[in-house]
Amino acid sequence: MTQRRLSLFGATGSVGQSTLDLVRRDGETWRVTVLTANSDVAELAKLAMEFRPDVAVIADAARLSDLQAALTDTGIDVAAGADALVEAAQRPTDLVMAAIVGTAGLAPTMAALAAGYDVALANKEALVSAGELMTAVARTSGATILPVDSEHNAIFQCLAGGRIDQVRRIILTASGGPFRTMSAADMARVTPAQAVAHPNWSMGAKISVDSATMMNKGLELIEAHHLFPVGLDRIEILVHPQSVIHSLVEYVDCSTLAQLGSPDMRIPIASALAWPDRMATPCAPLDLATIARLDFEAPDEVRFPATALCRAAIAAGGARPAQLNAANEVAVAAFLAGHISFPAIVDTVRRVIDAAEPAAPSSLQDIFSVDAASRAAAQHFVDQFEHA
Repeated sequence: MTQRRLSLFGATGSVGQSTLDLVRRDGETWRVTVLTANSDVAELAKLAMEFRPDVAVIADAARLSDLQAALTDTGIDVAAGADALVEAAQRPTDLVMAAIVGTAGLAPTMAALAAGYDVALANKEALVSAGELMTAVARTSGATILPVDSEHNAIFQCLAGGRIDQVRRIILTASGGPFRTMSAADMARVTPAQAVAHPNWSMGAKISVDSATMMNKGLELIEAHHLFPVGLDRIEILVHPQSVIHSLVEYVDCSTLAQLGSPDMRIPIASALAWPDRMATPCAPLDLATIARLDFEAPDEVRFPATALCRAAIAAGGARPAQLNAANEVAVAAFLAGHISFPAIVDTVRRVIDAAEPAAPSSLQDIFSVDAASRAAAQHFVDQFEHA
């Protein structure tokens, strides 16, 4: 059997680790050809020694000599920096797992799509900031974007055998995060430790905070708008605390298909890895009798205004989503560092969007320019909050 080649961008993060766990269990199917990490040289070197890729890339150019020392005489090519990530994305492969967090993953993801490689997309910020550009590149090259986010992967699965023009509604489910029942007054006093303690999912700090503010669900709404072009008015959000139903698709005949599964990221990752087939996973199967009940409620956009902010941003289009994403990254980092309060995260994003209206981006460079300006503006408002 011919092995499939896998390029893994963001190998040391949670999605990367889950991907490699599945690869270990199905080693005859996969050969890892590219491994990258942001700055964790020790872990990247350890994984490179295990999987023996053609190249290992560290995004932090200052760590190149450390990685070279760790992989001396292994025969593995070593590189560092943003350009090296793009070059690695253009290497021949069968699938690219794009799991770099933030806009740092945008350029290599675009390079892989432009080269015609299928991309399993776990980097929501790339699609939020440059969705129109990314989908246009994929259409031109013939590459397929396979969503890895559990909600979008659920929609992708529910659309199998159906036609997008027969969809009446797409329903994104949201856990509601750790503060779903908390008052606005109490949320003003929450700590970073509380915000990263997600009730259902094991995730990194940034995405956990995004879940707590519901910004994550707003970003997913923007993603869904690009991935599944049914019209923004046909994409809805539904709070479902148990995180068992990951999303639903309602068709014109009023049949509704749902994808259910345990809250384990290896399930959507396996779906993307094996597509259009399926592969076995070690994940726990659903025991609906034990779960016993599934609850649903409408989102509260008064206590959690992020979703409405995201809907307005994608409705406006142009540079708005890129502004929103950049401002949110800065604000979340400031909250995690103890510089601003939890409610100030969304307030910062709103202020950045209200302060400027850049021209619609037509290139990656335009996206990066908007991103840089929005980060600077967000930092200005963070400083105001901190010294108020």
